[in-house]
Amino acid sequence: MSLRARLWLIFLSPVALLGALFVFGLTLPVPTLGRGYVIRFALPPAGEPVDLPKIYGPPDKSRPLVVIDAGHGGHDPGASGQGFREKDLVLALATALRDEIVREGGVRVALTRTDDRFLVLDERFAIARALGADLFLSIHADSAGEKDSIAGASIYTLSLTASSEAAARFAARENAVDTVNGVPLTGQSDAVNSILVELSQERTQADSAEFARLVAREGKGSLVFHPQAIRSAGLAVLKAPDVPSVLYEAGFISNLDEATRLASPAGRETFARVLARAIRIYFARQSNTA
Repeated sequence: MSLRARLWLIFLSPVALLGALFVFGLTLPVPTLGRGYVIRFALPPAGEPVDLPKIYGPPDKSRPLVVIDAGHGGHDPGASGQGFREKDLVLALATALRDEIVREGGVRVALTRTDDRFLVLDERFAIARALGADLFLSIHADSAGEKDSIAGASIYTLSLTASSEAAARFAARENAVDTVNGVPLTGQSDAVNSILVELSQERTQADSAEFARLVAREGKGSLVFHPQAIRSAGLAVLKAPDVPSVLYEAGFISNLDEATRLASPAGRETFARVLARAIRIYFARQSNTA
């Protein structure tokens, strides 16, 4: 058979086969590849930010929003000791607090992470700012190394010195294209922007300190606090200039009794109940002074 004839046979054979099947009323099975692999997911409403955590609670956007940050995660386990890892312990506490807030209703809540992923420090408070949070709570656990008798929770707010330095850095980094507490930075000089951010941060610090005091007050008799429970430090995760922010060190993971208590269902329940109550009181006070 000539080359031309073979080529014609190759091209015409499928046509002839389909024609014969049609004449005799037969069909070929159609591959299902693609049919069973359709992925359906809900798109966010128009104008909503994407790649941000889900907000739980009432859909009413006028309700206050707290963003809870479980520290560490992914390749960063945080403190470890007595068979516990900080990243796992604080995620469980954050999840329990979220569930308690949702159960009580009235307050919206989001988590910076819901699984074992790593976020850099700037991402954590940037999420709170992007979501328009009214309060940011970062949860951690401490370690005292060989001093396994040390115990007690601590509540950190941003120190005054760190606040001033952070204000200048924030204004420079934003390069006059952002707003803080509704005040636009666009078109202002770097010096003016720094002052505006610092003034905003002073107000934010006052609100942060109020929430810290509420946590200590509401937790008295239920949670174990370090003798110096309320502290201030230049912690990077607290440097959002327009979101009241507190870092809660839940206890010492190096202390077996404390770590075991924090990791237990009863310990998580107590923590969630106290912090949810403090959050609710804080927002109630804010609404009365607005």
